Amino acid sequence: MDPIIDLASDDHFMTQALREARRAYAATEVPIGAVIVKEGKIIARAWNQVETLRDATAHAEMLALTAAQTALGDWRLEKCTLYVTKEPCPMCAGAIVHCRPERVVFGCPDPKGGAAGGWINLLDANPPLNHRCEVTAGVLGDECLGMIQSFFREARERKKNGEPKPRIHDGET
Repeated sequence: MDPIIDLASDDHFMTQALREARRAYAATEVPIGAVIVKEGKIIARAWNQVETLRDATAHAEMLALTAAQTALGDWRLEKCTLYVTKEPCPMCAGAIVHCRPERVVFGCPDPKGGAAGGWINLLDANPPLNHRCEVTAGVLGDECLGMIQSFFREARERKKNGEPKPRIHDGET
């Protein structure tokens, strides 16, 4: 009999990335989450922390890449898979190429700013780069997109009602 939940499936690991995205949402960050998996085990987790850390490079993917490199003791993330709830931007895609994971799996596409097939594909189809990643798009895409849409809908409503933008300072809202 097959297990009810396949703990090695893309859906399972994307669910874990969605858990990280919910952490971002709770911190009033754009809700994007990422996990990095090697040999069926999560070695790194991260969520978007641009506002929290006041760092434009603190995207979920960037933080997860750094955590995975620390966990492995190597900058090369060979035989790893990055799961992220939204298609990586050019900055993140560039870092991904340099870290060399085998695969990138993302939830919802970003047609305007995505660099894994949105308006450009830096991960799979750019011959001058030193590495290519297998890309799987659309895993739990509706759920990933729904969370982002809900976040921005709420932000627009706060703005419309004249509410100040929530700010995070030293871990407090």
